[in-house]
Amino acid sequence: MAEAWVNISESRTAEAEPKQTAGTDLHLELSGEGSLRGRLMRALREAIRSGRLVPGTRLPPYRSLAHDLGIARNTVADAYAELVEEGWLSARQGSGTHVAGRAAPHPNQERRPQRRTRRRVLHDLMPSSPDAATFPRATWLTSARRAVAAAPNDAFGVGDPRGRPELRETLAEYLARARGLRTEPDRIMVCSGFAHGLRLLGSVLEGAVAVESYGLDFHRGILEEIGLHTVPLAVDSYGARIDELPGTDANAVLLTPAHQFPTGGPLHPERRAAVIDWARSRGGLLVEDDYDGEFRYDRQPVGAVQGLDPDRVVYIGSTSKSLSPALRLGWMVLPGWLVDDVIAAKGPREMWSGVVDQLTLADFFACGAYDRHLRRMRQHYRRRRDLLVSTLAERAPHIKVSGISAGLHAVLELPENTEDAALQAARRQGLALEGLRPYRHPDSTMRPRDGLVIGYGTPPDHAFAAALDALCLVLPDAP
Repeated sequence: MAEAWVNISESRTAEAEPKQTAGTDLHLELSGEGSLRGRLMRALREAIRSGRLVPGTRLPPYRSLAHDLGIARNTVADAYAELVEEGWLSARQGSGTHVAGRAAPHPNQERRPQRRTRRRVLHDLMPSSPDAATFPRATWLTSARRAVAAAPNDAFGVGDPRGRPELRETLAEYLARARGLRTEPDRIMVCSGFAHGLRLLGSVLEGAVAVESYGLDFHRGILEEIGLHTVPLAVDSYGARIDELPGTDANAVLLTPAHQFPTGGPLHPERRAAVIDWARSRGGLLVEDDYDGEFRYDRQPVGAVQGLDPDRVVYIGSTSKSLSPALRLGWMVLPGWLVDDVIAAKGPREMWSGVVDQLTLADFFACGAYDRHLRRMRQHYRRRRDLLVSTLAERAPHIKVSGISAGLHAVLELPENTEDAALQAARRQGLALEGLRPYRHPDSTMRPRDGLVIGYGTPPDHAFAAALDALCLVLPDAP
């Protein structure tokens, strides 16, 4: 281990030729692992960082420091040169090597950063997350082992941007059987979720996109970042007002037909037909966000709109609600004329969804585990929603739950001008939930509604009753 007390001198000024003061001794210890050059560089960096070597300090010549440390001169020269390149040192011919100057820190930077005080979340009712505790770990692991063992060698090479054929084939069969789609594997593209699919699709669209007046601002933001203007369509108990489409300059429309998010109603059958008629006459496109279409509790799930006209609908689904958002797996069912454009937008290889997860999901579909999981979760979430509705009927009968019996969330309609107060009360109770107003499109002409968007799928079973108790405490009194 090389170590030495080295004589270092300081310059009085950073201007002109530095004048030296009496030398001061600095202890350098070249400890640790790595080359001698690397250890010397670490020791000098630490001396500068700690303030033992201040800006402007002149370092010893190569030969002197090499002699003091008992190492080769070239080792010191190389270390100095690299620290000059990194900005720690400066060197000018004829004046030696110095510790580089630094701007004085701004006074505000010298203060210790203050931690934000965040209220502790005791009860989580944030919308549209599944119950994470119900993820089918054992069954998923069985499918993963089986899928990896059976996978061909090419599965572990460069990925196809369309996704693994095993998954696209099982998706084509499942979506036809469960959601009424008309498609084939070559028209399915695997993506990492709805947002990824929307971004890919948006990159090949032009003009304006009509959206529901109440919806996720995150999705609107994706379209607007790409350069697509969004036009709001009013929403009522029958879903989006399709009759407003002809009066817009939109070439595409984004809808949640099975279960409008967040207000909770399905798109009326006449409006489902009307949006297809509009797309055909306009040469436009319907983007169908089927985020939780499999979770209908009062009847069998209604089939997807895509089945009415596969050439005018892009269907997007994912595992985010049915299994877990952590999987980052979704799928786009494209019209044939759009496939090549979207593949080109995605790029020549799969960079978003892991192949092992794709193969596992394909097996999960093929062995029937996905259907069994959905049947179990429908019962689970239906009990949750029923308990929410019955609790409110007993303790806050003036609060109406809007929308159909479906999905993982519900909207509680509040008296006018009470949403902000309810949210403030929720924060005091440690209750995480969202209000309805942030979902409203800023250009919408609809009158703002007050409400709370309740994610009854989020809490684990043992915490759900306590979350409902906390919710009842923050609701406004009857007018």
